[in-house]
Amino acid sequence: MKLSRGHIALIVILAVIIIDQAVKIWVKTHFYLGESYEVTSWFKIHFIENNGMAFGWELGSKLMLTLFRVVLTALLIVYMCKLSKRPGVKTGYMVCLALITAGAIGNIIDCAFYGLIFNNPAPPQVATLLPPDGGYGTFLHGRVVDMLYFPLCRWYWPEWLPCIGGERFEFFQPVFNIADAAISVGIIALLLFYRNSLSANDVTPESKEN
Repeated sequence: MKLSRGHIALIVILAVIIIDQAVKIWVKTHFYLGESYEVTSWFKIHFIENNGMAFGWELGSKLMLTLFRVVLTALLIVYMCKLSKRPGVKTGYMVCLALITAGAIGNIIDCAFYGLIFNNPAPPQVATLLPPDGGYGTFLHGRVVDMLYFPLCRWYWPEWLPCIGGERFEFFQPVFNIADAAISVGIIALLLFYRNSLSANDVTPESKEN
C-alpha cells in the first residue's frame, strides 16, 4: 500500500520527536550539567541547557518564546493538513515542513514539561526523571536540552587582523539537539529545492510525485 503525503509527513514528525526525546532524556539522566564526552576529535556529547531558541539563541522572555513556538507550530500543522488534501503538492515539500514541525514540537516539549518532570541537582549529580520532591520549574518554563557539539576545526586569527587578531576561532561552536537539526535541515532544504513551492501557484498535478 502506497503511503500518502500526509502519512509520510506524520511518520517523519513522530520519528523525529521520538528520537529527539529519547536522546534528551538519556543525556539528562546520564550526564551532569556541563559534562562532556568525546566521541571523536570533531564530535562531542556536551550537555547544556538553554532558555532560548535553536542553538542556544535567546529572544525575549521565556514564556513569550514558548507561546510563540506553540502558535507557530499550530499554524504549521494546520497548513500541512490543508496541503495534504491538495492535489499536486510535492512530497519533498511536505517532508521539509514535517521536519520543521517536528523540531519545533520537540523543543516545545522541553519547555512545557521538563521543568515539571526533572529536578536540577548540582554537578556532578545527574537529574532524576519524576523526582519525588517535584521538578525544578513550572509548566512552560522548562529548559531545552542540547548535547550535539561538532568542533570541526579551530585556529587563532593572525595578530595583524584588526579587532579579531590573536583571538581563537572554532567552527562549529553552537551546541544543539536533534530537534534543532531537524528544523535546520527542513529550512535549508526548503530554500534550496522548494522555494517555488512556498507559493500555491507552483502546486501542479505534474509535480506531485517529486
